[in-house]
Amino acid sequence: MRYQITGKQIDIGEALQTHVKTELGAVIDKYAQRPTDANIVFSKSAHEFTCESTVHLSTGLTAQAKAKATEIYAAFDACGEKMDKQLRRYKRRLKNHHQERSQPVELSGGSSYILAAEATEDEPDSLAPVIVAEMETKIPSLSVGEAVMQMELASAPVLVFKNEKGGGVNVVYRREDGNVGWIDPAIST
Repeated sequence: MRYQITGKQIDIGEALQTHVKTELGAVIDKYAQRPTDANIVFSKSAHEFTCESTVHLSTGLTAQAKAKATEIYAAFDACGEKMDKQLRRYKRRLKNHHQERSQPVELSGGSSYILAAEATEDEPDSLAPVIVAEMETKIPSLSVGEAVMQMELASAPVLVFKNEKGGGVNVVYRREDGNVGWIDPAIST
C-alpha cells in the first residue's frame, strides 16, 4: 500500500510518519484486504491540528475521515478511530461487494463547472454567487447499492455515478428527512 503523508505549512517528522503507517495500516488490514493507497494531510489552524485521511480501496470505494485536536498525534489517533469505525461499520457490505465484483470500478472522466451569475442592477450583491474554479473529477461505474455505500463512506451529501445496469448517469443524495434519494433520469430515444 502506498502512503502519502503531508503537512500543509507544517513539517511532518519521521516519527509521525512511522506512527501513521503503523496505526493506519493495522486498522486497514483488519477490515480491507487490498487497499491501494492512503493520503493523510496534517494542517494547523491557530492552536488546533487537523488530520484528514482518505483511503482508496481496490473495490473502487473511498473511505474518508477527519479529526481535530490540540496535539498532532491526538488528531491522527482520533482520525484513525473514525476510519476504524467507518470500515468496521461497512465490513460486511464491503466483503459482499468485493466478492461479487471481480474487476475494479471503472472510472469515466468528467468536468464540473461552477459559474457565477452576473449580477444585474435589479439584484442586490448578496444574491450573486461566489466564483469557484473548474475542476476535473472521475465518475465511477457502480450499482445503486455501491453508490449509496460510497456516498456514506465519503460522508458526502451527493454522489454522481454511472449506473452499471442502465448505463446512464445517476445521482444519489442525502435527503433532509435522513433518507437517501436516487435520481435515475429516463433516457430519451
